[in-house]
Amino acid sequence: MRVVPTIILCFILAISVNGQNGGLSTYQFLNLPYSSRVAAFGGKMAASDLADISLTNQNPAMLDSSLHNAVSLFYTSYYASINFAAVSYAQRLNSRSTLGFSVFGINYGRFDQADESGAISGTFGGNDFALAVTYSYRIDSCFNVGVSVKPIYSHLERYYSLGISTDFGVHYLSGNKLFAAGIALRNVGVMVKPYTANTYENLPFEAVAGFSKKLAHAPFRFVVTMQHLERYDLYYSSPINNTDILGEDDKPSPNVVERVGRELISHLIAGVEFVPVKGFALRLGYNYQRRNELKVQERVSTVGFSWGVSLRIKKFDVSYSRATYHLTGSTNHFSITTNLQNWL
Repeated sequence: MRVVPTIILCFILAISVNGQNGGLSTYQFLNLPYSSRVAAFGGKMAASDLADISLTNQNPAMLDSSLHNAVSLFYTSYYASINFAAVSYAQRLNSRSTLGFSVFGINYGRFDQADESGAISGTFGGNDFALAVTYSYRIDSCFNVGVSVKPIYSHLERYYSLGISTDFGVHYLSGNKLFAAGIALRNVGVMVKPYTANTYENLPFEAVAGFSKKLAHAPFRFVVTMQHLERYDLYYSSPINNTDILGEDDKPSPNVVERVGRELISHLIAGVEFVPVKGFALRLGYNYQRRNELKVQERVSTVGFSWGVSLRIKKFDVSYSRATYHLTGSTNHFSITTNLQNWL
């Protein structure tokens, strides 16, 4: 738990630092999507022209009265036996207000516990949990606003922490239900109890915006999301790719157009959905930042791409998606959604 002082010392001693957008905050599990639909579209969404209870963790304003009694179950297994699961439910309060609940958590598996000499003395585990209480209000036939409050509990070995996070969102849905746009401020909050005394850390605050467009006379839907709008310098330039065999800089500095262009594409996440018939959909997503930061130069492969499929089976909407983070493997995401009113 001496990470923070070490990082500060490195920044003081460093003359030039090239780093990825990581290690800046705690409770990173809050940014994981608990929706196969979101995972298929690149990992983030800010708007949707199609109502889905599992999207409310992306933008609380996407919760609306049409999701009354909707239930969603989600599960994914990451690398090294790391498991992530979530359950969501929505209840309409009146013609304008809707309340939603989500419980989600991640288990990091078991780790070997060793002393200073390296002798194994046992094992330990770690997990993070959060409860999201979401409230949305319909301003008029097109605009929704929403807020989500999330108490957080984190336990890593013998250390534990408590925090509180809040999401704010605005969502627009056109009258013909074919276009939606939204913006959300996610993970605005504080660490209430740090893992160790006086080591308070920041939460992973992020501003996202985007739109979703379903074509009226073609079976396609396009989803565009702009991530990390709170910061400009998102592009990661690998020092390995910019130096020659002797470690010297062998590339000229990019001009203004190149710099703006690479920052723009680093913020951009794009997805497309093919809906040939009602109750079936194929999805494809692309996250350039993920690809740029996690690729292996000798074999880039499909890192940064994701895809998914959705199928309506009687009263259930079953979704599966697969996202490639690195050459070591991909993650599989499963979602099942239904509405309890259909069973009454």
